[in-house]
Amino acid sequence: MPRVRHFLAALAAFALLQAAPASAEEAVCSVVDKVPLERHLRQLSLDLLGRPPTIEEYRAFQAKGSITAEDIQQMMDSEGFYERMRGYHRALLRSNINASVFDNGDTRLTGTGAIAAGTTVNNPYGFRNTTSSSLRGNNNQGCDAFIPQDTCNSQKQDPHAEPANKVCRDEQGVPLPVSYDYDTTSYYACNRLDSTDTTITDCTVAVSKGAIAAKYLYFCDMRRLSDNKLHPHLCLPDPAKNTTVALTQEELDSGGKVVAFVHPNPPSGTSLTRLDRCTLDLTLRNGIKGAWVPQRGCFQREGFVTRSGPFFATDPSAQVTVCAIEAQERPSNPWTMESCETTRFRSDRSCGCGKDMRRCEVTAVHTARVDAINKEQELITDSVVRHDEPYFNILTTRRSFVNGTLSEMYRQQQGVGIFTITSPANPDVVPSVPYAQASTWTEYTRDPQHSGVLTTPSFLYRFPTQRARVNHFYEAFLCKTFVPSSDPLPPPEDNCNRENNLARRCGCNYCHATIEPTGAHWGRFDERNSLFLTEEKFPRFDPKCRDCALAGDTNCGGECSQYVMQAYDGDGAASLGMLKTYLYRTADEEANIAGGPQLLVRRMLQTGDLERCAVKRVWSEFLGRPMTAEEQRLYLQELSEDFSAHNHSLKSLIQKLVTTDAYRRID
Repeated sequence: MPRVRHFLAALAAFALLQAAPASAEEAVCSVVDKVPLERHLRQLSLDLLGRPPTIEEYRAFQAKGSITAEDIQQMMDSEGFYERMRGYHRALLRSNINASVFDNGDTRLTGTGAIAAGTTVNNPYGFRNTTSSSLRGNNNQGCDAFIPQDTCNSQKQDPHAEPANKVCRDEQGVPLPVSYDYDTTSYYACNRLDSTDTTITDCTVAVSKGAIAAKYLYFCDMRRLSDNKLHPHLCLPDPAKNTTVALTQEELDSGGKVVAFVHPNPPSGTSLTRLDRCTLDLTLRNGIKGAWVPQRGCFQREGFVTRSGPFFATDPSAQVTVCAIEAQERPSNPWTMESCETTRFRSDRSCGCGKDMRRCEVTAVHTARVDAINKEQELITDSVVRHDEPYFNILTTRRSFVNGTLSEMYRQQQGVGIFTITSPANPDVVPSVPYAQASTWTEYTRDPQHSGVLTTPSFLYRFPTQRARVNHFYEAFLCKTFVPSSDPLPPPEDNCNRENNLARRCGCNYCHATIEPTGAHWGRFDERNSLFLTEEKFPRFDPKCRDCALAGDTNCGGECSQYVMQAYDGDGAASLGMLKTYLYRTADEEANIAGGPQLLVRRMLQTGDLERCAVKRVWSEFLGRPMTAEEQRLYLQELSEDFSAHNHSLKSLIQKLVTTDAYRRID
C-alpha cells in the first residue's frame, strides 16, 4: 500500500506542477511543504483503511475543508482499520506454519466412507500411504471393501486356499486379515487366466481345465480388478526382478502342492532366500505377540466395519464404512501395552484412529488446522488494538481464541503425530465449539505460562528453536539483528574452538552470549513443536534418565528424549539426566527459564527499546520507508515518549504519526 501511495504522490505532484500558473523557474525551484487536502485524505484512507476514498468522502471533506483528529479517530474505529492492522501483524509475525509442520500424510485418510448402494461399492476411510506398508504389506494398500470384518466368513476371496473358518479377530479383538493378494510390486508376476476363456471363473476351474498345473493351486490368486470383480491369476516369482530371479527351487507339501519358492544355493548375505505361499496368517516381529508384520510378498487386508462418521463429517451421526484397523479406539496395544497416543499408532494394527477418528485426518482437516493456528495470532493482536489496550499486551496477554477446529483439537487431543501441541489450557475449560463452526471464534484464558503471541503454536512452530525465537523477537520487536563480529578468529588449534557452549566459544560468543540467555525464556517450550514441558512431567533432573545414561542406554525405553543422555565435555558429564534446556545454564538463565517470555518482555520494557522499535516499524509501514538519521533525530524520541505517555496506545501512536509534517509533505 505505501508503494501505491508514493507512486500516486509522484503523479499528483507532477499534475500540480503542470497545472501551476507559475514561471518555469518557480515550478522547478519552489517547494511544496504539505500535500493538499485531497491527497492527504487519500493517504489516510489507503494507510488506515486499505482502500481509496469514495467520491462521497472526497466531497464531504472538501466541503468541510480539513481533516481533524476526530476524523482520524473515526477511521481507526472502523473494521477497515482493524483488518489493516491484522494484515500488518500477520506480516510482522510471519504467521504461516504451512511449511513448518512436518506432515508426510501418514495419518491422512483416503476414501469417502460411502456405503455400497446399487452399482456403487463401499469406499471405506483408511490409510493408503506409507503407513499401510506396515499394516497390509505395501504402500497404497487399503482394506478389503467387500468383506465385513465381523462376518468375515460370509465371503471368501480365495476359497481354494483359505481355511474353512477364518478367524476375524484375535483374542483381544484386533482385526486379522480376511483376504490377500500376491505382491506384484516387488516380488511376483501375475498372469490373468480368464483373458481368453471366460469360463475360467476361479482357481479350481483353472486347474480342472488345465490352465495351470495342480501343484500351483496355492499360487493362484483371485484378484479384484477395475470392474470390481474377482479374476483368477497365476502368480510366480518374477524372473525379471533381481531379488526373485534366483528363487527357482519349489518346496512341496505332503499333497504335492508348491508352498514356497526358495533359493537353491544362496550366497552369504542374500536378503531374500524364500517366498512362502500367501495365507491369512500374520508374522510376529521377534516372536512378540502384538507386534505384527505382514507376510513377505503378500498384501494382507482386513475387512471393513460400518459405524458412525468421523468428527469432520458433515453429519457425524450418519453411518459410514471404515477399514477395521482404522476404526479401533484403543488407548494402547492390548498385548504390549505400548501407547497409541504417539506417532507409533499409525503402524500398530491394534490402535486405530481413536474415538470419532480423532487421531486421523483428511486433507481438509489439516488445512483447517493450519489456517486456524495461523489466525490465532491475528486475533490476539486484534483484540489488543481493538480495545485500545497497551500495545505490548500482544506479547504478554493470556487471552486467546479458539474456533471449532482448535476447540476440537485441544479438547479431544486430536492431531496425534502431526501437531505436537500442549493444550493452552485444561481441555475441560477450553470453550466447546462444534468442529463445523470454523468461523466462530470464542475468547478464553490460557494457562499462566503463556505470553501473548510469543507462546502461540504459530510462533513456536514458525520459529522452531530457542535461537530462532530470540532472533525473531529481536528483529520484530527490538529492531535489532545479530551480526557476527568482524574480529579474526583464533587459530584452529586454540582450545576455545572446541568449546561446546556457544556462549563461550570464540567467534560464536559475540552473538550467542546474548542469544543463549535470552533463549532460556523459552526453555520450557519444546523445540520444533508447541509442547510445554511441565515441571511435573519433565522435572529439571530425572534420576532414571541419569542411570540409563551411565549404563550406556541412551534410549531408556523412549522416555528420556528431553534429557542429557550423552556427555561431550565435563559440563555434559555433570549434567547426565538433566533436562536439556538446563545444560550450560547459569543461575540467572535458570531464572529466565522459570520466568518465561513474560519476564523477557518486562525487562525489555524497562530499556525503551520496545517503544522505539514500535515507532520505527509503524513509521516504515505508513511512510513506506525506514526513518532517516535526520528523522530519527527529529521524531523518534518525541514519538516514543508520546507513545509511552499514552499508555502504549497503538492508535495514539498512529494518530500522532499521520499528523506529523513528515507524513504530510511531498518527498
